[in-house]
Amino acid sequence: MKQLVTCAAMAGMIIAAAFGQIDKSKLLTKNDQSPGKETSVAIGGKQLWIYYHAPSVRTRHIFGGAGALQPDDSVWRAGADYATVLHTDAALDIHGLAVPAGDYSLYIFLDKGKWQLIVNKKTGQWGINRDDSTTDQPADELGRTALTMAKPAAPVETFKIDLSSAGGNRGKLQFDWENVSASVPFTVK
Repeated sequence: MKQLVTCAAMAGMIIAAAFGQIDKSKLLTKNDQSPGKETSVAIGGKQLWIYYHAPSVRTRHIFGGAGALQPDDSVWRAGADYATVLHTDAALDIHGLAVPAGDYSLYIFLDKGKWQLIVNKKTGQWGINRDDSTTDQPADELGRTALTMAKPAAPVETFKIDLSSAGGNRGKLQFDWENVSASVPFTVK
């Protein structure tokens, strides 16, 4: 029995190493105001997950305009603390952006209501630098794709990311916070 448990543990480490899967425990922080959250979905037998830190509005103005926490024409880490992480066991087509299987950081370019999802090839970095600039660097980007913008039925106090199945090999990635909902379809290859 001991050998079976040891073999299973080693197989899990080999699989994680083969996929380069990031250790989520290294992304945990003690920030109670932006707790760690995860969303996941299995599509076509392939697992996708996103790990992020979920801040709350707490009477602040979050997006766009004067005094916003995240001003227009800026790159946001899509959460708080560490940059948001996407893991995919399969290659994806995210609205025309080819994403190989692996681990990535997600950022969002806040372009005056025409947001773009940024898929970055690095993971494990803090979301912003000490000077409040983004840790997203264009040289590290796999690419960008447009998000579909909408307004939620009611204001969303705590930031939420959702991965869901849309039938067959298709899915949807959605971001909701304050008075903004942004989504993008994807296909599992």
